[in-house]
Amino acid sequence: MSEQGLSHAQRKMREASVPEAAISVFSDFYRQLEEGTTGQIPEDTIEPYLNPPKLADETVSEDDAADAFSKLVVIKLNGGLGTSMGLDKAKTLLPVRDGKNFLQILAEQVLSARERTGARLPLLFMNSFRTREDTLEVLEQYPNLAVEGLPLDFLQNKEPKLRQDDLTPVEWEADPSLEWCPPGHGDIYTALFASGVLTQLIDAGFRYACVSNSDNLGAEPSPELAGWFAASGAPYAAELCRRTAADRKGGHLAVRKEDGRLILRDTAQTPADEMDFFTDEDRHPFFHTNNLWFDLVRLQEILDERGGVMGLPLIRNEKTVDPGDKSSTPVYQIESAMGAAIEVFEGATAIVVDRARFLPVKATSDLLLIRSDAYSLTDDLALRKAVDTVPLVTLSDDYKLIGDFDARFPHGVPSMKEASRLTVEGDWTFGADVVVRGEGRLGAEGGQVADGTVLGQ
Repeated sequence: MSEQGLSHAQRKMREASVPEAAISVFSDFYRQLEEGTTGQIPEDTIEPYLNPPKLADETVSEDDAADAFSKLVVIKLNGGLGTSMGLDKAKTLLPVRDGKNFLQILAEQVLSARERTGARLPLLFMNSFRTREDTLEVLEQYPNLAVEGLPLDFLQNKEPKLRQDDLTPVEWEADPSLEWCPPGHGDIYTALFASGVLTQLIDAGFRYACVSNSDNLGAEPSPELAGWFAASGAPYAAELCRRTAADRKGGHLAVRKEDGRLILRDTAQTPADEMDFFTDEDRHPFFHTNNLWFDLVRLQEILDERGGVMGLPLIRNEKTVDPGDKSSTPVYQIESAMGAAIEVFEGATAIVVDRARFLPVKATSDLLLIRSDAYSLTDDLALRKAVDTVPLVTLSDDYKLIGDFDARFPHGVPSMKEASRLTVEGDWTFGADVVVRGEGRLGAEGGQVADGTVLGQ
C-alpha cells in the first residue's frame, strides 16, 4: 500500500506543479518514513556541545568585514501565517514599531546597511503561496530594494499530508487546501536550487548567505559576522545564544557520538521520556537561534553531487488533517529543519552571539514587549533593548489572538522600562499611559485598568 501511496503523492505533487527536485526530496523522506524512521535523537547518542567560539572573542578587520559584506545576500524566511495568533495572512504584516510592520523594518534595515557600506546586499524572502502576494505588495513601496537581475523572493515548496494508517495522501473535501503542508524551513536549500535563484546569485558574484526568520528583527545585516564567517573558511555556521530557563524549548546543537559531527536536535526529535535532558540549560547550555550562514558555492556543489537531495534528517510530525479539529484524520507531516544542514556541510561550525540578535515574536506577549519602551529602534532600524534586563510577560488566553490583544490595548501597550515582570491572569482592558514598575500583576477577575495606573511597586 505504501508504494502506491508514494506514487499517488508524487502524481499529486506533479499535478500541482511542484518542482521535480522537491518531489525527489519528498520521495527520499517518504521511504525513510516507510522504513519506520522517526527522526528521534536519543540522549545516549550525543554529547553536549559545550565550548563553541564566541564572537566577542574574535577580531575581524574592517577590510575583511567589508569584503565579505560585498559578497553577502540576506534571506528571510517568510512563509508563516501567524495562525497561533489568529492570523490568516503573513505574520510580518503586523505593526511592530513606529507604525512600521516587520517587512518595512527588514527592508529599511537592508537599505540602511547599503547606504553605510556601499554593499549591494540583496534581500530575498522565502515566501509561501499564502504570503507572497501580500509581501510583494508591501515591498512595492521600496522601489530601490530589488538588486538588478535578482528577484525579491522565491517560493517555498509544498507536499501532501500523509494518512498515518496507510501513508497515502489524505483527502479532505471540507477544505482541500488542508491536504497540503509546507516541508519545514529545511526546504530552503531545495527551493533555492529548484527555483534557479541559487545559480543567479552565484553568477551575480555573491558568495555568502545569512538566513533568519522574518519575525526576528534582531538579526540585522552584520559586516562583523560576515567577516568572521568568510575568514573562518567554514562552509556553514549557526548562531547560538546562551540558554536561560526561558529557552528550554529551543533546539540545540550536540556532537553525534557515532562520527563526531555537529548536529541539531529539536523538540520533535527528542524522545518524550528524555525531555528533561533537552530542557536542561546546564547540560545543553546554548540554544540554536535559526540565524544561519552558508557558502553559496559549496551549497551548489553539494546539491549537484546529491541530485538536488540535501539529505537532511527527517522530522515526523504527528498532526490531524484539520489542525483545529483533533477528531479529524490523523496524518504525518514530513518536515526538515534548516539548521540540520550543519551535519551535511563538512567543516561546519557555530558562533555564540549577543542575545540582541535573537528577538523573535512567537506570541502576543513577545509583541507587547517589542512594542513597548523596553525596546527602541536605532537610526539604522536595528531593534535594541532600552533596559538592562528585559521584563517577563505572561498574558492570559484572552490575549492570545491578535484581534483580542489589540482590543485590550486601545491606547497602546503600557510602559515597561521600569518593569521586571507583568502577569495578567484575567481579561483586562488597559487605559492610556499605564506604567508597570517592578512586578505588576492583574488577577483573574478582569476589568478595566484606568488611565495613568501604575502597576507593581
